[in-house]
Amino acid sequence: MKQNWNLDVIANPDNFERIRKEVEESANNFVEKWNNNLEWLEKADVLKEALVEYSNWIDNYGEYDKEMYYYSMMLTLDEANAEIKAKYNSIHKLAVEIANKINFFEIRLSKVNSQIQTIFLESDSLKEYKHFLERLFRSGAHILSESEEKILTLKSKVSHNNWVDMLSSLLSEEEREVLNEEGNPDIKNFSEILELISNRDKKVRDKAAEVFNQILVDYVKVSENEINSVLENKQITDQIRGYNRPDESRFIADDITAESVETLVATVTKSFEISKRFYELKAKVLGLDKLEYHERNIEINNIYKKYPFDEAYTLVKNAFGNLDSELENIFVRLFQNGQVDVNPKKGKAGGAFCITVNRKLPTLVMLNHTNSLTDVTTMAHEFGHGINFELSQIQNGLNYDFPMCTAETASTFCEDYVIKELLKDADDETKFNMYMMKLNSDVSTIFRQIAFYNFETELHAEHKKLGYLSKEQIGKIFQKHMQSYMGDSVIQSEGSENWWIYVTHFRRFFYVYSYAFGLLVSKVLQSRVESNPKYINEVKQFFGAGNSNSPEELLKDINIDISSSNVWEEGLKLIENTLGETISLGEKLGKI
Repeated sequence: MKQNWNLDVIANPDNFERIRKEVEESANNFVEKWNNNLEWLEKADVLKEALVEYSNWIDNYGEYDKEMYYYSMMLTLDEANAEIKAKYNSIHKLAVEIANKINFFEIRLSKVNSQIQTIFLESDSLKEYKHFLERLFRSGAHILSESEEKILTLKSKVSHNNWVDMLSSLLSEEEREVLNEEGNPDIKNFSEILELISNRDKKVRDKAAEVFNQILVDYVKVSENEINSVLENKQITDQIRGYNRPDESRFIADDITAESVETLVATVTKSFEISKRFYELKAKVLGLDKLEYHERNIEINNIYKKYPFDEAYTLVKNAFGNLDSELENIFVRLFQNGQVDVNPKKGKAGGAFCITVNRKLPTLVMLNHTNSLTDVTTMAHEFGHGINFELSQIQNGLNYDFPMCTAETASTFCEDYVIKELLKDADDETKFNMYMMKLNSDVSTIFRQIAFYNFETELHAEHKKLGYLSKEQIGKIFQKHMQSYMGDSVIQSEGSENWWIYVTHFRRFFYVYSYAFGLLVSKVLQSRVESNPKYINEVKQFFGAGNSNSPEELLKDINIDISSSNVWEEGLKLIENTLGETISLGEKLGKI
């Protein structure tokens, strides 16, 4: 089985010069044809012609074309390669220029008056593009003039991205002496220190936490200025665009209503007792009265079995195959075509991801498989995204998009089925350890992310009211919301008031709810499939719908109503049941 990317599936680099010319020429042709022609803003049949051409342009070129995709992935495999960076930067600059040329189309279309909007939305000829138009008209109230949009695009890097990148870069370059896994003094970088904080050896994790906290103290004043600057910039931008609340732009981008997100947040917040019970259990299993803040993620699984790639591949393949043959076929095909890069290499980026650009370019999966159990679940998670992308290729180019909340549904759905495969023949000891591992992940994905959302909400509100927040004020708000979901079994230790510093989520504004959304919906989908195996067809329908309708409507089509708290309560109940089973197993095994 192929274990390395074959990036020629994107394009042959020998053709890039010709492709660049094609991209520029096609963009210029589109601009020339439609920029000065106003009929498409008035007549449905003319708009249909324009939308077909625009959709085809997105499919074949778009701002993120073959060359940019290719060099972006090359850079992932060799992050320090200056030559690749230069090529990527060159094509990125061209992509921005082309995007600025062609952005007139969506801007003008979003601004048509309400009477024309109604005509377009009710037109049979535009039915295929109805939801694209609905999304565009919803955002239109907050889109500025073409020249103003260009200004905001040009300034976004210096007003937001550079601040965030500066802090991230400073932290990533930190190296300090800690105790390594064997308990010996060793120099580790920032991410390695963070990983050691979860070590089972108390001396190792406590030393790592001490050093980690000192790094955060060293940068807390810089971080205070950074977060206040990005908050102020967002408030200015929101005011210019006419948003009424700081999370409104997120709801519009994710094509979801405020009411659905508010119901999710309120329901999970009301159920924080589940996460509190989990941390109480974890402390007991570890023989501790209470967990220090940095100990909440201590490794507890005691699963030392290794899963070489071939075994992991077979496990995931079988899990997908037992669920549905089409899911298995997608999994196998991506490997056969060289669309998966499996192993760690010098210079290769860490972590894992699955990426798509448009429906005509290949889905790519990047892994860093080191034979651990987590690597198996990560493979399943990323291929959940891949299955989502592949099934959605039936959509047109303008509906080939994925709100974060629905993307996370597909990934966690597939991940959970692989865990079920692993549990099939597990003894009680293994089952207990896997349940603890899964609960730790679920608590972080659902309850922690909603606590993060609540923190962001108060952070933005307080900043708007006061104009500037000191590091002490931010730390107090942060600890308040971490305590809210962890409970009394986790001490908000000295230093934890600064742990907001390294959480990049808070600079991407209010997207954290999507993790909880995705996992809870996925739990409900799993329950429906287990009750009726044929329901997998409805699940695939949802995964293949792309952005053809809002998440609320797409889920309603398969009989799930997320405007009601019932769905969220159903998902939370499934997690509570797993917690209850884990406690019973722990008592049976004498662990608590």
